[in-house]
Amino acid sequence: MGQVTIYLDDDIETKMRLAAKSMKISQSKWISSLIKKKVNEEWPESVKDLAGSWEDFPVLNEIRDFQKEDSMREEL
Repeated sequence: MGQVTIYLDDDIETKMRLAAKSMKISQSKWISSLIKKKVNEEWPESVKDLAGSWEDFPVLNEIRDFQKEDSMREEL
């Protein structure tokens, strides 16, 4: 397990200590949990559960049917 040194201004450190204390975990675990959330590469279960929940969601061709033809572009 690696160790990292971080520097926090006094106000942020106080808020971090209070947050960790209110959750009854160490400051290290509190910071680690924030980092895990930020670097997580999978969608949360709450988001995965939404898949297929919109039955009337249009397919790509239906979306494109509303678009007009592109205008002619100038040559560069």
